[in-house]
Amino acid sequence: MSREEVASPERRAAAVAEALVEQGAVPDASLDSLAAVEERLDWRNGARVVAKAWTDPDYKARLLSDGTAACAELGFEGPQGEYIVVVEDTPDCKNLIVCTQCSCTAWPVLGLPPDWYKSPAYRARVVREPRRVLREMGLDLAPRVAVKVWDTTAETRFVVLPLRPEGSEGWSEDQLAAIVTRESMIGVARVTLPA
Repeated sequence: MSREEVASPERRAAAVAEALVEQGAVPDASLDSLAAVEERLDWRNGARVVAKAWTDPDYKARLLSDGTAACAELGFEGPQGEYIVVVEDTPDCKNLIVCTQCSCTAWPVLGLPPDWYKSPAYRARVVREPRRVLREMGLDLAPRVAVKVWDTTAETRFVVLPLRPEGSEGWSEDQLAAIVTRESMIGVARVTLPA
């Protein structure tokens, strides 16, 4: 076995899990349930929500009215998803989410937060200078586009409904979900068509 295989995060995690079970510190079933939770909390769930909203106007209306219930319709609910508010991008307004206190996201539809979202620099700067942060992350907005920053709280989790890209008319929900990114649902990127 190579040094890289021994040092891989997967191998180290498996070794720790095995030791915990052997010592009786945690039951084997607990580790399995934690793995299942992590699989359920995936940003691709949010991509499916966005794709459904883009193709079903009635669902979109429900999503914007009660994000929690609309996400639950598709089976996406649970911890950190008790109160989800969906904010819609328009050609004249770009929405952006942050959690200035820690790094909360709507886990059932955004998954666990990416490292950059948790960074103190992002959390502090995006509130003060959102356009500059967006530009540094590769999203340069026209001056006429307003930027709204939504600060997640202990009770409320925000998700951005990004603009549907032109040229995706007639696409299936699966095709649309494949082009939605976690970054677009946080608000730091646009959804674009593949090259």
